[in-house]
Amino acid sequence: MADVTWGGPPAAGDRRARLLGRDDELRRIDELLTAARGGHGGGLVVNGEPGIGKTALLEATASAAEGFRLLRLDGYEAESAIPFAGVHRLTIPLRDHVMVLPQRQQQALQVATGLADGPPPDRYLVGLGVLGLLTAAVVSTSPVVCVVDDAHLLDAESLDVLAFVTRRLEADRVAFVFAARDEPQVAERLAGLPVLRLLGLATGPAVRLLTSVSREPIDPATAARVAAATGGNPLALIDLADELSVRELTQSSVGAEPIPVGGRLEAFYLRQVRRATPQQQLWLLIAAAESTGNVDLVRTAARRLGLAGTWGDEAELRGLVEFGTSLRFRHALVPSATYNGAAGAERRRVHGALAEAAESLGLVELAAWHAAKATIGTDEHVADRLERVAELAGRRGGFMSRAGVLTQASRLTPPGPVRNGRLVAAAEAALAAGAAGLARSLVDEVSAEALEPVTRGRLTRVRVDHAFFTAGPDVVRGPADMLTAASCFHGHDAAAEQEALLLAFLRALVVERLGRDVPLPALGRRLLDGAGLGHNAERHNGAERGNGAERDNGAERDNGAERGDSVAATILRALGTFILRPYREAVPELRVALAAIDGLDGTDLLKYGVISVALTTALWDEAAIRRCLERTAATARDLGSVQMLDTALWVLSLSLLHIGTPRAAQEHIDQVRELRRAIGYDAEHVVNAALLAWSGGPREGVEAIAEAARASGFGGVHASGVSALAVRDLAERRYHDAYARLKPLMDTPFLQVTPLNYADFVEAASRIGRTDEAVGFVELLEDMAAVNGSAWTRGLAQRARALVSGDTDAERWHAAAVATLGPTALTVELGRSHLVYGEWLRRRRRRREAREQLSRAVGIFDDAGAPAFAQRARTELAAISRSPTTDEPPRRLDLTPQELAVARLAAAGATNAEISATMFISPNTVDYHLRKVFQRLGVTSRRQLAGRLDQS
Repeated sequence: MADVTWGGPPAAGDRRARLLGRDDELRRIDELLTAARGGHGGGLVVNGEPGIGKTALLEATASAAEGFRLLRLDGYEAESAIPFAGVHRLTIPLRDHVMVLPQRQQQALQVATGLADGPPPDRYLVGLGVLGLLTAAVVSTSPVVCVVDDAHLLDAESLDVLAFVTRRLEADRVAFVFAARDEPQVAERLAGLPVLRLLGLATGPAVRLLTSVSREPIDPATAARVAAATGGNPLALIDLADELSVRELTQSSVGAEPIPVGGRLEAFYLRQVRRATPQQQLWLLIAAAESTGNVDLVRTAARRLGLAGTWGDEAELRGLVEFGTSLRFRHALVPSATYNGAAGAERRRVHGALAEAAESLGLVELAAWHAAKATIGTDEHVADRLERVAELAGRRGGFMSRAGVLTQASRLTPPGPVRNGRLVAAAEAALAAGAAGLARSLVDEVSAEALEPVTRGRLTRVRVDHAFFTAGPDVVRGPADMLTAASCFHGHDAAAEQEALLLAFLRALVVERLGRDVPLPALGRRLLDGAGLGHNAERHNGAERGNGAERDNGAERDNGAERGDSVAATILRALGTFILRPYREAVPELRVALAAIDGLDGTDLLKYGVISVALTTALWDEAAIRRCLERTAATARDLGSVQMLDTALWVLSLSLLHIGTPRAAQEHIDQVRELRRAIGYDAEHVVNAALLAWSGGPREGVEAIAEAARASGFGGVHASGVSALAVRDLAERRYHDAYARLKPLMDTPFLQVTPLNYADFVEAASRIGRTDEAVGFVELLEDMAAVNGSAWTRGLAQRARALVSGDTDAERWHAAAVATLGPTALTVELGRSHLVYGEWLRRRRRRREAREQLSRAVGIFDDAGAPAFAQRARTELAAISRSPTTDEPPRRLDLTPQELAVARLAAAGATNAEISATMFISPNTVDYHLRKVFQRLGVTSRRQLAGRLDQS
């Protein structure tokens, strides 16, 4: 541990009393601990410069934590590249509780900490395991407080995990206090946690501290000037008082410039080190170079350099180090002064000895780290050792650590293909960890002229992924660039080629009409080639010229199932056929691909689950859309893959605007917000433009979001916002506006997306007298319905046909649409069909029948959260009775999004443990929310809860 604020080593109970000038800070600590005792956990980040008193405040926390179980964790530089090293040390005292965790969390913790082999775990699944251990420890003993010193030296994975755990503490008797230097990467990883910034002591407490530790009396005026010159830094005051006489202190305080605290203290400690014998100085250098405090490692290295085992005892007597379960320096500036004050050759000699000692003790990661520090220039052998360490990091799920170690390995590798490969691998790992800036800097170091094809393909893919991650200007080139990557893999790595082709299609979905340099037919041909159909290109070209006979759909489906293709090849064939061939020929291939995805689970499902939305939407299969995306989300929760869960929930939210309700879409967006809070992002920036349009948000806001998305190259977001505004226009009878928004989308159709708006365009065009134009789109819908057999397509086609038919035929089409959509989950589409049917009946003065249809529409729209359509239906009802309707929307449940999510899962039969794993919260928090839900809704059982939710 690092900083101290008191003069001398007081007893534990005496420390808070002697912590001068920190009353407000101590009050914050007391509030945190009091809340944790009462079942409301949380955390606090204490940051500030060296010597300012961070460690002293942690010690004060420990002193105040009476009745708590205290867990301590220190960060070490040498472990900063070992993934989950901090988690490993923190959880050692909690291992008795491992068996209470779900099996996946147990495995994730064991793999992450190197205790077992297995698939690399997501760091947030590891976080759930740590959260479970802490809550289990609380149940079996008492509240828990974790104090984490030098958090800026923890490995990135451990810091992410502990920050995640702290953010998820709600109804838990657990508190975290972190002490860290004020560094950007620490602030980024601990984002969302309360921060307590320590400043220098005020003049009064600083003077009292200086006076109490000075070796001779000092007048208050001089003490005040010294306090001002040091900025009130407690350690500077203590150590300067110990080193300087009153006269020297007075002279030091006369100048106008503040005393350079860091440099002055480091020089002070270096003078103390230099007073030691050469053997003592060498031992101190070994201890300083081995920052983990591993006593056995330091002693083994010392013996290799010819030192006896007693030199450490002499350093302890001099007050520079302390021995316990590990070796500690009095202050971080002591090893810094020792190490920086030594000659470079001597430092390398020490690191070499530490590398040999670490290897003899089986400490592979530390051995490689010290070997790298002992190296000048390039060294392939050491670089290979680092690469093996990076592989270990990757197996544990430590992508950020892997990126760091591979970066170091690349520095030790001579220019050429191997160095380029390591740089690209480091960039891939950095991007996987969310470190886009590091990934970009690594990419920029790659020497383009010495690239092998596969490495060039990987580099291109990193550049594309970086552009989408940062919303860079090259987003619009993403599909074309990903095809370039696929070409690089061709003939070298078939799996990588197919993956790149699928990613090219996914990137095309994001940019839609804004994509550059790759027209859809070219993309389709590349997808078919990637599926292994390149040798059949002539047959496909002949069919495109109209020379091919119609294929039997059932036979084609059977052939597809028997081809023995990989899942990737099956999906590529389906998508390529969908782009290039008539819809009737694509449907069988789409169904084969969907069946392949339905047969997946685990990480395989995560790989292809999101792309399923293109297949299921093209088939107009609303049940399959829900099934695939909900299975993907459930699997992501099970595996702790927050990033994939975020994506699945976002896509499902967009889909629910077509196949469900705006209210259901909003619930999924709320889950996305909660997830992003859990990982430290600002959830208020999560805005779905289409949902905002549906739910009555300001038009200007929706238009601004859509335009910003278009300017950034995200054509899909732009189109969804524009089409949702068009639907809003229809609801508000602004038919010309709706037509103007939809016409450009109809003129430049895009794959499976545009047909979803055919019925909207028909309504807009028919209402403004463009019936002839509308009829063409009705026929398209009818043709698609005949091929895919979807009730969704058929119901919309029937409603559209009713809008362009004369009085003789219109009613049967209206009634057919209601009958077709009634049994489905297409709630809003059913409501819209009731609405237009009711409007048609009212205009024919069939008021009783119109009232029945319109009343059903009002109920549907109110429940669905579609206020614009609900108001339109109410206006129609009012016109029937010639007086304003007094019906009001039903009252909604007075629950927060998190409470509602807990309630729905509980009502569906999930246990508290299952809800905990699903929502990334502790079982205690689940219980807390359920008690509040029961109280607010007036229910006493989960069965009653299910009934109450159904009533709402």
